[in-house]
Amino acid sequence: MAANQSTEWRAVCEKFRLALELSENESKKDPENNPFRSKYKARDLLNEILCSLKKIELEEYGECENEAGCHSEQTVEAETENGLGKACAGDSPAGLRAARLAVVQYYLGVNHIETEELSAGEQHLMNCMKLIDDCTTTRENVSLFINVRNQLGILWAGRDEIEKAQGYLEIAESMYLLYMREDGQPPLDLQEFFVAEGEEFSTQEKIRRFEMSYTHTLYYLAQVYKNLEEFERAGQYCHSTLQRQLEYKHFVPLEWAINAATLSQYYVTKTRYMEARHCLSAASVIATLAGEIPSEAAAKESEPECEKREELLQKRADIARCWIKYCLNLLQDAKKLLEDNIGELDLDRQDELKRERRNEEDEKEKGRKSAIIFGSSDTYDSICSLEEKVSSILPLDFEEARSIFLVGQDYVAQAKEYFAMDGHVTDHIEILQDHSALFKVLAFFEQDLERRCKMHKRRVDMLEPICKDLNAQYYLLICRQLQFELAETYYEMMDLKLAVADKLDQPDVHTIKKFNHLCSSSMKYYQMFLDSIRSPEGKFPEKLEDELLRPALVAKFRVARLHSKLISNQLSAQLENLDHALESYNFIVQYCEEHPDAKSAVETELELSMEMVSLLPLKINRIKSRLNSN
Repeated sequence: MAANQSTEWRAVCEKFRLALELSENESKKDPENNPFRSKYKARDLLNEILCSLKKIELEEYGECENEAGCHSEQTVEAETENGLGKACAGDSPAGLRAARLAVVQYYLGVNHIETEELSAGEQHLMNCMKLIDDCTTTRENVSLFINVRNQLGILWAGRDEIEKAQGYLEIAESMYLLYMREDGQPPLDLQEFFVAEGEEFSTQEKIRRFEMSYTHTLYYLAQVYKNLEEFERAGQYCHSTLQRQLEYKHFVPLEWAINAATLSQYYVTKTRYMEARHCLSAASVIATLAGEIPSEAAAKESEPECEKREELLQKRADIARCWIKYCLNLLQDAKKLLEDNIGELDLDRQDELKRERRNEEDEKEKGRKSAIIFGSSDTYDSICSLEEKVSSILPLDFEEARSIFLVGQDYVAQAKEYFAMDGHVTDHIEILQDHSALFKVLAFFEQDLERRCKMHKRRVDMLEPICKDLNAQYYLLICRQLQFELAETYYEMMDLKLAVADKLDQPDVHTIKKFNHLCSSSMKYYQMFLDSIRSPEGKFPEKLEDELLRPALVAKFRVARLHSKLISNQLSAQLENLDHALESYNFIVQYCEEHPDAKSAVETELELSMEMVSLLPLKINRIKSRLNSN
């Protein structure tokens, strides 16, 4: 009898091994027209194992006089429902048999879920739970406890039952923490319930598998908290997941790098630039572990090489874009801190912050040590080296801002290599817009007005050709963005030229011509933006959409101001310009009278427009009088 059982048990173990091989490896080779072929074969083997286990158990208790055993899933489920075989793993031989049944139910549950049979999968997972839920958490069953709850968490999250998923996953987390606190020894892995004596996993392998089960718990909880909009907790769990994946060397380099880069963007929104920089540095370093980018020649000769080249180029370009956002947001947050009430650099505030910083140098190192660290001994130095190339401290002057700007500009060049205009229109333009924004915020720190003007000219040079060539029929939103930004850029240049001219006793003809060109260019793009809002028949909408309300009224306001700023020696031209200005000011006032809810969107512009509506007619009449007298 013992020999027969030994032979039968070896057969069970071999079936289990083959079922895992089919499910985890062979299934990757299944044809597209039969994608679950290997999964179904694995399921058949798992059901045979269930029958064998039930037969062994019934024979042990003398309750079966024939060798038929059980032959269907329904029979096994009914017996499980009735409590047959229910005991706690580790308590007795019966407990071990019950745990083995639970393990097979678990794998059947996963199998059905992977083949998109969710209800059946849920039933098997619940069968697993029923077999073990009365047990205390022990070295023999803790991995099963955690894994089955992980799977139920995934199942309910997929059904958008996020709070139910949260419940299962938080229990799994609690079980891990309790076990590590009260025992902490490497527990039995699920697969070890079906191995012959002497084939058990090593201690290191048991630890790795158990810790990765818990890492999966943290990963799924990160997704759950994100869906529940608990973003702080989601960020913490995502960071812990990434850290553990590196620690236990269980990660796909490109996937890990993209997740770390994505996490950096969360830290950026929270102005936690030290953590954001660390995530991005780690992402850049870990991405290199995916290997060298195949050459174009190699990609043309081999489809796998072509796919690898495409993936590596895209993911590294995606990481570069995250670096651009890091640099841009760091500069923009510094600008908010340093600007006065008219948007200029507050020199007194600048001096004050510099004094504060000198007194806080020790805090910088203290903060660095409090950040969660990524990397192992072979990557940590590379990560730190990359971190040192860009500051995580808000810049307070032009030189500090410029060093961050240059890093951002380097990543712009990297991102554009993959996201070229040919094939990636939207992405390419977004990168150009970020590049323009980098120049714009750098100009804020520059006190020389002429140099500031040149920085804005660089923005014009990169955006204007795109705006002219882009088809507004297909890219209306992007065209509007570019038109408005170009109008604003020319507008800023006009203000700078006006400030320069105010320092001169009498501006020369060249200066006046340049000033008028900037005014006209700004008006042109504001008008293009406003014309894009018109109906196909050319009619301006009676009521503006919410997202267009402020931009459209601001555009009208600035067109009015620009008309009034144009310089001309001819009274007739002056009169025409002021008439156009008054028309635009009147539009704003009348629109807000007809739509009172619009007033809050343009309070300052409305106040100034009302003032100009009362003053400009006087100026217009004076010019008319002079014309008539001539």
